[in-house]
Amino acid sequence: MLIRCWGSRGSIPVSGREYIKYGGDTTCLEIRTQSDDIIIVDAGTGIRRLGNALIKEGRYQYNFLLTHGHWDHLMGFPFFKPLFLEHPEIRMHRGPFHKKFMESMFSKVMAPPNFPVRYSDLKAKIVYQEGRPEKFEIGSVTVVPTPLSHPNSGKGYKFIEDGKSFVFLTDNELGFVHPGGLGASEYLQFCQGADLLLHDAEYTPQEYNLLIEWGHSSYVDVLELAFKAGVKRLGLFHLNQERTDDEVDEMVAACHKIIAERNETLDCFAVGADMTFTL
Repeated sequence: MLIRCWGSRGSIPVSGREYIKYGGDTTCLEIRTQSDDIIIVDAGTGIRRLGNALIKEGRYQYNFLLTHGHWDHLMGFPFFKPLFLEHPEIRMHRGPFHKKFMESMFSKVMAPPNFPVRYSDLKAKIVYQEGRPEKFEIGSVTVVPTPLSHPNSGKGYKFIEDGKSFVFLTDNELGFVHPGGLGASEYLQFCQGADLLLHDAEYTPQEYNLLIEWGHSSYVDVLELAFKAGVKRLGLFHLNQERTDDEVDEMVAACHKIIAERNETLDCFAVGADMTFTL
């Protein structure tokens, strides 16, 4: 399983010299499986560059998953160039969402006056797979959804292939249980023994004290989850739109200090655009 990040920024895309290292695009992940399937998770602005790369590579069949319907995870969808070509086929996996959730989200993004091309006028073949709330297969990968603790709810995912597991929990608040979300012990169980965990770590502890219930986590809570779950690698995700590269590095350094003080061996880093991980 190959995981590539095309965007890890939260809330809104950013640009400038202070954001070069980790990038400014919002959430989009690409997963390549042993069965040669392509899985795309979320349609933040990073999906624009992904679409260009897929066309250049000559790949036109994709599987798509959505974590939730907030704007920063959808805003790149109209700029995914394969949508405007006739030969691509996109399998939208409803997974745990209700029947019309994904159609509704994407059609609203492209509804006038938001965008000049309507969703109904897209040329690509878009096929919606029936929802399965517990787990489902995409080629050689087993996908296990779990509720996110986030305003308006959402879904995180565990991807399992050949005995390896990757857990993606963006927009997840560990310090507060939102309606439909889970408690810390349940996320601990979901992440247990993960080879790679990418988790929302938008806030410092000081920031989180002022922003409880906003739907995002402090990196201290994320570290504690990773320690208890025995996670092998932890990527800090959903980087705050105001946090510069230097400030992200400071946050990672603070994590490394805690890891050393706890005598842990956790590999912890901040996730930036174009990073790749192989499991």
